[in-house]
Amino acid sequence: MRIAIVTHRATQTNLGLAAAAPLGIRSFLSAPEEAMQLEPGDAALGRLDVRPTVDGIEPGLAHLDLLERLGLNVLNPPVALRCAHDKLATATALADAGLPHPQTHELFDCDSRPPLRFPFVVKPRYGSWGRDVFLCADERAYERALGVLRTRSWFASTGAVAQELVPLLGHDVRIVVAGGDVIGAIKRVAKPGEWRTNVALGATRVPIEPSPAACELALAAAAAIGADLLGVDLLPVGPGRYLVLELNGAVDFSHEYDPGGDVYASAMRALVARLRGDLVLPLEPIEALGA
Repeated sequence: MRIAIVTHRATQTNLGLAAAAPLGIRSFLSAPEEAMQLEPGDAALGRLDVRPTVDGIEPGLAHLDLLERLGLNVLNPPVALRCAHDKLATATALADAGLPHPQTHELFDCDSRPPLRFPFVVKPRYGSWGRDVFLCADERAYERALGVLRTRSWFASTGAVAQELVPLLGHDVRIVVAGGDVIGAIKRVAKPGEWRTNVALGATRVPIEPSPAACELALAAAAAIGADLLGVDLLPVGPGRYLVLELNGAVDFSHEYDPGGDVYASAMRALVARLRGDLVLPLEPIEALGA
């Protein structure tokens, strides 16, 4: 079996996954168009991220759609990536599954009235890296945030989301789920003076052993969107209680997530086990991929 990791980026995580395939499996990075050369019995792992311009998902979902329609095994299929990266879709999927998530509303340029009670957070609909995220404690802060958003091209094309503010603790938990198993976790601790926990903004990673409740919620979130490899960001809201803050369909992770093991090998073993359990035959000859 070959597994194509469908991505535009040779990140540490993607390279680590490609190098950690179990015996008898060949795994490699592939651009979406190159993945169309896969053959019956092969599989694709969707690792498309949001665009650096935070105005949508990287190109390639159409290729994954076609591979799925032709009967190939696609891990992290297009519907899962859309639900993970589009924060409005995330909110809908989690609500449908009855999972705890901050109240979320769409926000467009014409929405001068606050969409939620203060305080709340405004962020890009396809955001990442903590970029253009604003804490709106009152009307004045909201007006300042709108003033900045109106200078952003992504805001005109996709809008933003407003999300209720969960009490800030200065840290959150990120759990990586692969093939229906928890394969690693960290606590992200915000930089002093910073309320956001993004590593890109200076947060530090602390290896942890996640609680059973946190693992159960992360697994339920992955199942809710049909994701096979997913980062789930959880916020503690009480003793043994969490809510799902965000999902990441192209999550980056490192050996800090499992200091005593090999997190990439664990991920690949779990994904191959899922493939072997869900293996299906192509619906039509693979030659049609080139059509």
